Amino acid sequence: MTLKQQLTDDMKAAMKSGDKDSLGVIRLINAAIKQKEVDERVELDDAAVLAVLDKMVKQRKDSVTQYEAAAREDLAAIERAEIVVIERYLPTKLDEAAILAAIDAAIAQTGASGAADMGKLMGVLKPQLAGQADMGQVSALVKRRLAG
Repeated sequence: MTLKQQLTDDMKAAMKSGDKDSLGVIRLINAAIKQKEVDERVELDDAAVLAVLDKMVKQRKDSVTQYEAAAREDLAAIERAEIVVIERYLPTKLDEAAILAAIDAAIAQTGASGAADMGKLMGVLKPQLAGQADMGQVSALVKRRLAG
């Protein structure tokens, strides 16, 4: 079952059970997916849907930070609840050791040796680790690994 089909099934289940909070977030997810499909005129696969979900989580984390800085805990709590629902559809996050193992495998595969090869290395890692790791963290680890 594709991720989009799972979202549709979960939306139907939320409607039947009366879970308004989950239903609202799932509708937001579906709208973001549909918007991306319309903008790019393509049918999104699971990897692209994961990228949309990652972006939504990042946006909400940024919002939480802003709301906490403005002492609006009520709005921050809503954003945190949305993050929980969105993360149900993301794969479990990899720990640093697993990310480093993937980086080492990509280095062996591409023959990367220095900072100039970072783009080539990230090009290999991004599809592999999509949704499983924060790409900012991966980038930092790649820089550290290539620096020696």
